[in-house]
Amino acid sequence: MQSKYELVRQAIIFFILRRWMLSTILTLCGAMFMASCTNEQSAADEGEKTYSGIPLIIYDTDIGSSTDDLFALEMLYHYEEEGRCKLLGVVVDREGDECAAVADVMNTYFGHADLPIGMIRKGISNPPIWIDYKALPTYTTPDGKPMFHRTISDCSALPDGWQLYRRLLAQQPDHSVSICSVGFVTALAGLLTSEGDDISPLNGVELVRQKVKCLYIMGGVFGESVEPDFNFAQGITFAQTFFRLWPQEIDMVFSPMEVGQGVEYKPEQVISDIAWTDVHPIKQIYLTCNCNTGQKMWDPMAVIHAVEGDTSFSLSDRGNIILTPQAETIFTPSATGNCRYQLPGNEAWNVMILEKIRNYNKMKISGL
Repeated sequence: MQSKYELVRQAIIFFILRRWMLSTILTLCGAMFMASCTNEQSAADEGEKTYSGIPLIIYDTDIGSSTDDLFALEMLYHYEEEGRCKLLGVVVDREGDECAAVADVMNTYFGHADLPIGMIRKGISNPPIWIDYKALPTYTTPDGKPMFHRTISDCSALPDGWQLYRRLLAQQPDHSVSICSVGFVTALAGLLTSEGDDISPLNGVELVRQKVKCLYIMGGVFGESVEPDFNFAQGITFAQTFFRLWPQEIDMVFSPMEVGQGVEYKPEQVISDIAWTDVHPIKQIYLTCNCNTGQKMWDPMAVIHAVEGDTSFSLSDRGNIILTPQAETIFTPSATGNCRYQLPGNEAWNVMILEKIRNYNKMKISGL
């Protein structure tokens, strides 16, 4: 029979062991909890990191009036073939099925028939047209057959531009998408005012804040000159909505008109550079329409910057931009601002940029 001393000794040992086991369990649980928190924080931090892959680009264009939109789009096709970007979709911000059909001809001809297109249905009514090439999809060969293949037979089935924006953005990694806006901001205004839906629970502003890396936009008047910007003035209500709602955390790089003004791609050069074929949408436009209108290469500047980065451009310091009711863009320097704008280059720079555009225009299309 155990003595009272032995019973007390065993009780003390049991108590000590019990305390030790409880302490060990609490320590392990604490470590697991901290590890879990650390992993969650790491995942959160990972989501905050800047996307470092090739540029994922949405091209937003007022195609159907100026031909620089076409060259910018052509460059994106070739950039993608070189593995330098991924073109996610084309948003047509000029009203009319004909404009969307032009984008479809371009996509199909250049081997991107599956590229989604969005269009604007309640945008800017009857904006100016400088070179009217909307008939491109109806061009025929001498024997009366369609000159260009189409992928989309009924443009009325296409989504609105803001809807395509939502779908494309929701599918991409956080902070990964570069938007090239070279026309009106009608679809962008629609995106920013959109509500959460079955595509994403986020509203338009939050979706842009989460998914967009940078916006490259053809527009703005800076420096000593204070005057309306053409694109913004065409639809001032849309432009005011865009400037009011665009998240201040997301960078914007503006390409004012004077940057592309010195880069002139003359009609005879365009036609000569595509001497390897006549069945080419851009060449046929130049053979059919009067393109000797003072057309300059404004729109490719946003595309080149989005794909190739800052190295090809001189840029302003950072700052903030406000839009006046008269469509003037007022820039205020600020180290924490989200806006920069391209500065015009010298003559050598203009020649270098033109050669870049021409080299892509000279490239033969595989299979043709």
